[in-house]
Amino acid sequence: MRTRAGLKLFFRVVYNWVKPNLDSFFGLQKPKLWALAVLAGIAGSIVAIAFRESIGLVQWLWAGTRSEVYLDQLAQLPWWIVIAAPTIGGLIAGFIILAWGPRERPGGVADVIEERAQSSEKMTFKNASISTLISLITLGSGGSAGREGPVVYFAAAVAKSIFGFFELPPSARRAMLACGVAAAISASFNAPIAAVLFAHEVILGHFAMTAFVPLVIAAVIAALISGFWFGDAAIFLLPEFELTSMLEMPAFALLGIVCAIVAILFQSSMIGAEWMNRRVNLPTVIRPMLGGFLVGLIALAFPQILGVGYEATSAALSNRLELWLLLALIIAKTLATAITISSRMGGGVFSPSLYLGAMTGGAFGIIAAQFFPDLASSPAIYATIGMAAVAAAVLGAPVSTAVMIFEMTGSFSISISVLLAVSISTGVSQAAMGRSYFFWQLYTRGIMLEEGPHTHLAKQIYVRDLVTSFGEEETVPDFDPNMLWLKDTDTLAAALASFSNSGRTRLLATKGKENSPIGWVYHVDALANFNKALLDQSREEHG
Repeated sequence: MRTRAGLKLFFRVVYNWVKPNLDSFFGLQKPKLWALAVLAGIAGSIVAIAFRESIGLVQWLWAGTRSEVYLDQLAQLPWWIVIAAPTIGGLIAGFIILAWGPRERPGGVADVIEERAQSSEKMTFKNASISTLISLITLGSGGSAGREGPVVYFAAAVAKSIFGFFELPPSARRAMLACGVAAAISASFNAPIAAVLFAHEVILGHFAMTAFVPLVIAAVIAALISGFWFGDAAIFLLPEFELTSMLEMPAFALLGIVCAIVAILFQSSMIGAEWMNRRVNLPTVIRPMLGGFLVGLIALAFPQILGVGYEATSAALSNRLELWLLLALIIAKTLATAITISSRMGGGVFSPSLYLGAMTGGAFGIIAAQFFPDLASSPAIYATIGMAAVAAAVLGAPVSTAVMIFEMTGSFSISISVLLAVSISTGVSQAAMGRSYFFWQLYTRGIMLEEGPHTHLAKQIYVRDLVTSFGEEETVPDFDPNMLWLKDTDTLAAALASFSNSGRTRLLATKGKENSPIGWVYHVDALANFNKALLDQSREEHG
């Protein structure tokens, strides 16, 4: 009897301990989220595979090959084809934009971050499909940009479409967006670990156990499907190398500074090109066509800048490019990418960042070997480290970028050197630019997430969400333009400022152009809503 009573007591203690956790587990609909993560992983891998194959198909139409290794093939083509291909690609992109809507633009990672921060109707499956079509035509015809940004955008849009059929809490919806991103990155780079970190670091902006499991599920499934299709080999195959001496650490630190300068110039060129394009009045069709033409002109001298550029990147990592060409390609690729993206031809910045980093590191390694021949390691090591340092500074993702370099190259022997250069490059770039390129894009749209979650949340809650209707026996006050009042479209931030400046406990809320009174907004309700939003944010980030 004592044994039976002891067992009952034991199971009751376990039950009382486990039941609240299980209630929370099912209450947050985690099983449903995990199941949807499987769908997001499958969808993300299909998107990445289809996008990459489609780029190859468009490229075959003018270059005669679908391979990413096609510079020798280009050398056999007439010079005018090198100019005509991106020009015609830009023209087709221009017509698509004209039919889509002259004010529309191809989406990328920044748009996914915006969707996570403030859910909108912009990122629809239709818009993502058109945007991705523009990007694949751009890259297939030789436009100088990356393929990962469009894939991330489309995969996130597909994930959004999937969770749209299900009832999910806001935190789960944000996690599903991140699942689409993780799947796209994992399938594109064959780097599932870095994909999970990137989705946390860049898209969600925090690390949380509630999002970790579905992100891993999506990334692993995408990596398996992509590996089955393309093979499991690393994207960049490096020669065997090892560090010559730990005395090279000061050189790697200096490389981090140099990479930061390259990253700053790259971002500044894209921001400047975008600023100039907004002030040049050109027809919708002409703008991307002119951009493609200029890229074609640059490619006459430096065909290595066309497309994603992984062939040239691999050449730099394998120490197969001369110093003058490495330095020239840094300038040429920066100009070509700035022209491509600012002319609205589509594409991302991840691959160009890797490209510029490889060129920078390779050039630095050659110069270092000339000054310290007995101490300097192979330029391939410097190219690999530079690739990580520039990309981390541009993307604002030092942790995931460093891990991604390890997965993409299959080399973990230079991990300390990579981390040192990445940290210095990111720190210097942040000190100069104030934010990553994605956050610069959001900043130009009036979205300043770097101000902190409290500021952003206060701008996402509106007075209409705080209004207390007039009582049945209460006389509706007349609107007086000389009194202090709030419009239903005002943000919580504006409401809190009005309460703070006036010292009042309640303010009249109005609606429409006529400022028709609709109720009262109480200071205590505004504070309560703000505190609840902060609490929900904290639970999501630390749950």
